[in-house]
Amino acid sequence: MQVVRDSETGTERAGLTDRQNAVLESALNLLVEGGEKAVTTAGVARAANCSKESLYKWFGDRDGLLSAMIAYQAGKVRTVDASGDALTSEGLRKNLSAFAHDLLDVLSGEVSLALNRLAIGQTVGKGRAASRGGPTLGRLLEERGRRQIGRRAATLLEAGRRAGFLAFDDADEAYGTLYGLIVTDTHLRMLLGEDPQALKQEFAARAERAVTSFLALYGVDATADA
Repeated sequence: MQVVRDSETGTERAGLTDRQNAVLESALNLLVEGGEKAVTTAGVARAANCSKESLYKWFGDRDGLLSAMIAYQAGKVRTVDASGDALTSEGLRKNLSAFAHDLLDVLSGEVSLALNRLAIGQTVGKGRAASRGGPTLGRLLEERGRRQIGRRAATLLEAGRRAGFLAFDDADEAYGTLYGLIVTDTHLRMLLGEDPQALKQEFAARAERAVTSFLALYGVDATADA
């Protein structure tokens, strides 16, 4: 399975060096430990043992760094390079299951939970004032996180439709259904304090159930026209 990264996220393995990826991991760990205020160019430079000049060169200003961090985290949800000609029905199911399990794993991780809690706190605490001086964390999570994951997943769904295994009118709507079937109320429960480790035991079965339900809604029976 060939993992692909959206070039717009800035997190392609071919687009960033191992060193740059390590810096983003350090920055994400810093955010989990100290909150958004800990993510300064000076703080990240110290944590990652690099210069502030390198950070500015690689990611631009602080908003650029936050954007890259979120995109890097979103890039941990795998999608595949699947052409309609090569895709099989079983291959589609396996790829959807891998996506579902990755999505649950990423959403249940300390980094994603910290990012979402900070975004919620920022929105509630600052209201409209949060948008001054740059994009809010919540908007970055939507634009560089969820939307990028959805765009890559829609590519897989389109490949399934071209191959004749899926039928839908709108890929975004189909993806919204898939996302809802996978996540259900799990993310909310974790954000409210339920132990992610306890829920992780259910992830494999939950991912399979979600894919089965999605294919029941959008799948095309290969024997229907036989």
